[in-house]
Amino acid sequence: MSLTAGIVGLPNVGKSTLFNAITKQSILAANYPFATIEPNVGMVTVPDRRVDFLEELYKPKKTIPATFEFTDIAGLVEGASKGEGLGNKFLSHIREVDAICEVVRCFDDSNITHVTGNVDPIRDVEIIEVELILADLEVVENRLGKMGKKAKLANDKEAKAEAELLEKVRETLLSNKTVRTLDLTEDEKRILKPFNLLTIKPIIYVANVNEDEINTQNDYVNQLRDFAAKEGASVVVICAKIEAELSELDDTDKLEFLKEMGIDESGLDKLIKNAYSLLGLETFLTAGPDEVRAWTFKKGMKAPECAGIIHTDFQKGFIKAEVMSFVDLEKNGSELKVKEAGRMRLEGKEYVMQDGDICYFRFNV
Repeated sequence: MSLTAGIVGLPNVGKSTLFNAITKQSILAANYPFATIEPNVGMVTVPDRRVDFLEELYKPKKTIPATFEFTDIAGLVEGASKGEGLGNKFLSHIREVDAICEVVRCFDDSNITHVTGNVDPIRDVEIIEVELILADLEVVENRLGKMGKKAKLANDKEAKAEAELLEKVRETLLSNKTVRTLDLTEDEKRILKPFNLLTIKPIIYVANVNEDEINTQNDYVNQLRDFAAKEGASVVVICAKIEAELSELDDTDKLEFLKEMGIDESGLDKLIKNAYSLLGLETFLTAGPDEVRAWTFKKGMKAPECAGIIHTDFQKGFIKAEVMSFVDLEKNGSELKVKEAGRMRLEGKEYVMQDGDICYFRFNV
């Protein structure tokens, strides 16, 4: 599934260093604003111990993990909504992503320039938030202006409902609040979808800290956590510098390095998992001697739709899905023992796929 998370933030907060580590690519990471103008796009592997377990069990010819797309978007500056600092271009890049990972500087270092002169994570977050709010406000007001009399006609129920919703959104934005703070119904989300509003996109705040603070909660991080909690957002603490070093190591050395640092899981692995979850993505698996593979699907999809992710013929000619859960396979130790335990199931067209399902699709075309 081609969903992507955009890495945003003010200039010089560590976005490109983080992106380098995520994708193991070496892009320009310079100490001045706008080192990134065109967004860099990279595919990352979703960490998943279930894939490792299946690889060990089946010893397949090839193993293909689930992947996820990250986009490094140039640093926003104050006034971006008015076109400052190539702002219009940056805002259009943010519109194209499905979720936002906002990198926030939570460390002091006199050698790294801060675009506003000093470190203040809440001010930095609010600078970007205001720009996104202003950009959304322009979209909403333009739409309301075009609707005009049409919305006032009593017999045009759809237009009336849209206008009332847009007025509610407008009032929220004018109160300096994001659209994601509204408790929207599924129908309201459907109405707003064509406008591709920036502040409705789900967000993760990424607190970039110094190496010696990775296992502690500095005051900057605590401030950011309190801010994020107000809109139900999560905070992932990372040290972009450490992650860049980890990206150069093989798996064995990486584990040893993490152990020495007293870290259970790398910040990047946490970020990737959080971004994957934020977009409502889950994984089903296929396994056999030829291939073990993790497939990404949207939570709530039914078995035929998931079969179609593998091949459209699987969906067209779907008959049944033979399903066992990863938990059952791990508990019983083999496919045969899962069957003997009566834990292998045949599911039909209405079956809602679950994260960790291991499937064999029966089809006929």
